[in-house]
Order: sequence, then C-alpha cells, then structure tokens
Amino acid sequence: MFDVLGDVNWIGVLVAFLALSLLGGVWFAVLFGKQYNTSLGRDASAKPVGSPLFYAGPPLMSLVVTVTSAVLMAALKIESFSDALVFGLVVGIGYLVANTVTIAINPNFPRPLLYSLVSGSYNLVGSLLAVTLLVSI
Repeated sequence: MFDVLGDVNWIGVLVAFLALSLLGGVWFAVLFGKQYNTSLGRDASAKPVGSPLFYAGPPLMSLVVTVTSAVLMAALKIESFSDALVFGLVVGIGYLVANTVTIAINPNFPRPLLYSLVSGSYNLVGSLLAVTLLVSI
C-alpha cells in the first residue's frame, strides 16, 4: 500500500511546501502576531528572537507535513478536489488541530485556548491549502 513514492507529485509537494511556509510567515508575523504573542504570555508587540532553529524549524516541519499528506493522498488515490478537501479536513482537524490543542493544554501556555485557536486554525487552513495544491498541480 505505501509503495507510492513514485506516484507522488514532487512538483506539487514543492509548491505546496512553499505555500505552506509562506502562509506560516504571514499568519504568525502579519495576521495574528499580536494574538500569538498574547497566547504565549508575551507583550502583544514583542518581536521574536531570531535563531537558526526559529527560521529553519517551521519550514522543515511544513515539508514533513506536506510530504506526509502527499504520500497518504497517493496511497489513498485521492485525485479530486472534493476528496482532497475531505482529506484535508480529516487530517487538519483530526491530527493537526487536535495535536495543537493537546500541546497547548499544559502549565507552560498561559492562554491555551487562544494559542489553540491561532495555531490550530493555521494548521487547518494550511492542511486545506496543501492538499488543494497537491491535487491541482
């Protein structure tokens, strides 16, 4: 069943990965930066401290999520937009959002529900964006 690496559209993976990485930068730096900072107990206008891990980690994980979705879509033979959107919702809600909420529910997150809302919605939108690109390219 998982002998599908040859069936994966690697150009689609590259485009979806780049789009997902761009979405993350816009989501957390432009659209919801203040809410994200607040969810972490920081001043709303705080600027992140840049480090190699800060810049490389999220895109690398976006690549992992994109490749995983592409492999699963190839194994499940998902080729239509409607099937891709259902898959994106199942993965987005069932794994990405649920895992985000689970991570946020611990004493280190002062505003776990806000963090879950900001990060979980990014994960859901990102999942839908990635699968749409994977099926259309």
